[in-house]
Amino acid sequence: MTLSWVSIIRLGLVQMCLGAIVVLTTSTLNRLMVVELALPAVLPGLLVALHYGIQISRPQWGFLSDTGGHRTRWIVGGMIILALGGLGATLSIPVLAESFTLGLILSILSYALIGLGVGASGTSLLALLATATAPRRRAAAATITWLMMIAGIAVTAGVVGGLLDPYSHALLVQIVGVVALGAVALTIFAVWGIEAKVGARPEPETMPFRQGIAEIWHEPKTRNFTIFVFLSMTAYFMQELILEPYAGLVFAFTPGQSTSLSGAQNGGVFIGMLTVGIAATGFKIGSLRNWVVAGCLGSAVSLGVIAGLGAIGPGAPLVPAVVALGAFNGIFAVAAIGSMMALAGQGKSSREGTRMGLWGAAQAVAAGFGGLVGAGAVDALRAAIGSDAAAFGTVFLAEAALFIAAAGMAAMVIERRYEHTHQLVPGE
Repeated sequence: MTLSWVSIIRLGLVQMCLGAIVVLTTSTLNRLMVVELALPAVLPGLLVALHYGIQISRPQWGFLSDTGGHRTRWIVGGMIILALGGLGATLSIPVLAESFTLGLILSILSYALIGLGVGASGTSLLALLATATAPRRRAAAATITWLMMIAGIAVTAGVVGGLLDPYSHALLVQIVGVVALGAVALTIFAVWGIEAKVGARPEPETMPFRQGIAEIWHEPKTRNFTIFVFLSMTAYFMQELILEPYAGLVFAFTPGQSTSLSGAQNGGVFIGMLTVGIAATGFKIGSLRNWVVAGCLGSAVSLGVIAGLGAIGPGAPLVPAVVALGAFNGIFAVAAIGSMMALAGQGKSSREGTRMGLWGAAQAVAAGFGGLVGAGAVDALRAAIGSDAAAFGTVFLAEAALFIAAAGMAAMVIERRYEHTHQLVPGE
């Protein structure tokens, strides 16, 4: 038995919960460290890089899902760990204000928990989707679940941004506590009984992890797509840790306004994903290759505009430019996700989780690397140039160049047979 549309939407709620917690730790807390606490941007960059770096364990989580089953246990357990990490990271903000050393220790422990939680829950969820979704529904299931994740990010950022002004540490802890508790409760509801109902638990295997991952890595399609994911996601995440500080330092945004800016950006991502889903899947307009290239090039142009607005400063139309960036990011992302879901079921059978884990690890490493490079470059350029607008703008332009390179690579990596969305799934 395969997943029904209702079950797919229920599992999408888990993605929504993952996004809701992570967006607060990578955007709101990052801005508070840089602007309110006047800490160097490289500090939250290192913390976020830590949580992404720990996610290099994703292939092992996926392998465990492939060989041992019990995916529901890993999904729920991972969400609990993530919620604890998010709450701990929030508590570290007032602690940092009083004691840098104690606050840093708490931050490191908390961001490590965030990485473990996202890796365990997210990879096991993708494994369940890949193995229990009917082939004809895989691309649509990927789009639905990612749209729900982006919706969770956008709604959480927007609502929290509205509630956070006037800002206080106590209010921040209270809000994040409610979000974390709600995410755990909703996850339990979302996954309850699904795995047993669809019979998605694989038969246990005794193959060692190293042998299993080696088999997957020697598949040319899997290996080439992994490299593409790393490059494109490095470009995608370079602005993650610097956009809100940019809004605060150059455009005089308040904490609530900059958090809402993140919500607006992710609202744009939602629009971009929905556009591809309707145009490519519903009306068969365009191809995967063209959508990915268009998304990358559009993102590059948007970043150029955002960099140029720094010369204007407060009052510049930053929000529309950020929404445009989000929309093109969404166009690129949903086309890449469609390819990922299709390729996950190709090659050696019963290795969907391992492939998804490998690509998830590539994305996580790229996210940590890109975020850290972006934050570190901003710190160095602010010190060297003496102009916040010029420093941030230079990094945004470098990110735009990476998106252009990713567009060129997409044309080579995404094979012609996977271009059209109605051909994404083998056998259809």
